[in-house]
Amino acid sequence: MGVPQVVIVGRPNVGKSSIFNWLAGRRIAIVDRVSGVTRDRVTHLMEVHGQFAELVDTGGMGIEDADNLTDQIEEQIQVAVDSARVVLFVVDCRVGPTPLDQEVAKRLRYLTVPVLLVVNKTDAPSLDAHADEFYRFGRKMVRVSAQENRGKAELMDAIAQRLPEPSPDDPSPSEPVMKVAIVGRRNVGKSTLVNTLAQAERMIVSEVPGTTRDSVDVRFEMDGQSLVAIDTPGFRRTKSISTDVDFYSTHRAQRSIRRADVVLMFFDATQRIGKVDKQLCDYVSQQYKPCMFVVNKWDLLVATMPTEKWVIYLHDTFRSMLYAPIAFITAKTGKNVKAMLNHSRMLFRQSLHRVTTGRLNREVRAALEKNPPPLFRNRHPKIYYATQVAMQPPTVVLFCSDPKAISPQYQRYLLRVFRDGLEFGEVPIKLYLRRRTQDDRRDEIDGKLKS
Repeated sequence: MGVPQVVIVGRPNVGKSSIFNWLAGRRIAIVDRVSGVTRDRVTHLMEVHGQFAELVDTGGMGIEDADNLTDQIEEQIQVAVDSARVVLFVVDCRVGPTPLDQEVAKRLRYLTVPVLLVVNKTDAPSLDAHADEFYRFGRKMVRVSAQENRGKAELMDAIAQRLPEPSPDDPSPSEPVMKVAIVGRRNVGKSTLVNTLAQAERMIVSEVPGTTRDSVDVRFEMDGQSLVAIDTPGFRRTKSISTDVDFYSTHRAQRSIRRADVVLMFFDATQRIGKVDKQLCDYVSQQYKPCMFVVNKWDLLVATMPTEKWVIYLHDTFRSMLYAPIAFITAKTGKNVKAMLNHSRMLFRQSLHRVTTGRLNREVRAALEKNPPPLFRNRHPKIYYATQVAMQPPTVVLFCSDPKAISPQYQRYLLRVFRDGLEFGEVPIKLYLRRRTQDDRRDEIDGKLKS
């Protein structure tokens, strides 16, 4: 239900970053003849025939990175492909099909989302016959040239046809099954909670750290509603990952976070917060997942420590996640577990909420009147209007005179305003800034935002 992602993949040096910049309408990704320049995912919000989509550039598939980052690059590519709603498989018309192109095609063969074959560097109609060699991959083919600006309209049409239909303004009244990922470092009681939820020994529980090595889904019921708990392996520091089992356990745990609706971030009440906890919270935050901090084994400290002390400790440690609620539980006995799950369902509903454009703009107007954005290059930047374009996470686009003029501090201020005034008080909000186009008639009227 979030903004659908259009992910660009292919072997190195086929022009993926050129395609990305071309579709984005400006130079964002680095374009270079040297293989492997793009490593991390690069994203850009674009509009496709009136619908917003997130364009994602990825590193070259199959490249051996000179800095020994091959595994990390491949993981970033897989993360992008897993979240894609449309995949653009880019190939090079001039070179023709290569063995590495065939390997990429095999990797994409079993995807359930649409895959468009984008034959780049088809600079002129005389090269169309060369592009026909790629029909062997059995995909809908679009001949384009980012350099010569050829085929862009056809490609955008093909993308628009394959994007999912925009979500209705109001979510379905029948609430879907909520998936809860239970994450944390080793031996904090994640599997014990799953057993308590399922009221059965569905998970192996052991005092030996690292017993759970895969992510396991356990369905259970509460108050007549079905939920799915995802038990995940305990996280380790990156430099401590020494075996293939550790590597794939971490990878699967991260994947479980990405497919979860709500994340329960576990802490051991008897242990200090460590680097692993911080890395894990950073990952949850990067995925924009609703998160609840869960302090487990509270029965061991309830007589000697007030909850306020742990609350202050968590807030001081995770300054960027002050919105996350905190629960104190004892997983072994089930104390406070039901209240924690009820609050989790509240987070789920918040992530599914959609506000009207009029109400959102009234909040923006009030925020601007109370605290206008600071000067940028001796000019007052303007915010014209806002609209919510997606749910899970709630995604807001602000149209302004210059996105660079709206500082990160002011963006954080607006996010606090949205949390205080809208039904997004305890969930992450994704905020995009876009420059208003000249043909956009939505504008300020007598100093007030049009809704």
